[in-house]
Amino acid sequence: MPKSLSITEARNKLTELPEKFFKEPDGEAIAVTRRGTPVMAILSWEFYESILETIEIISDPDLMDAFRKSLQEIKHDRLIPLEKVGRRIGL
Repeated sequence: MPKSLSITEARNKLTELPEKFFKEPDGEAIAVTRRGTPVMAILSWEFYESILETIEIISDPDLMDAFRKSLQEIKHDRLIPLEKVGRRIGL
């Protein structure tokens, strides 16, 4: 799928795009350009939702703090094997 389309091309291909996004739901957004300058993006609903979820996570100070702490745990090799976690919680 092209990474950019002019407004005219986007208008002509608009009815084809849902099928292309269905086949490639994790594909990139398509930039719609006017005179060569991007003015909007077309993306699959799945990709749009993932962007919103990412924004929600990075906007939450507590989640980001936990994420940063997890990265430090990984960096310092202080991980607990999944089997050990399972035993601790009774699985």
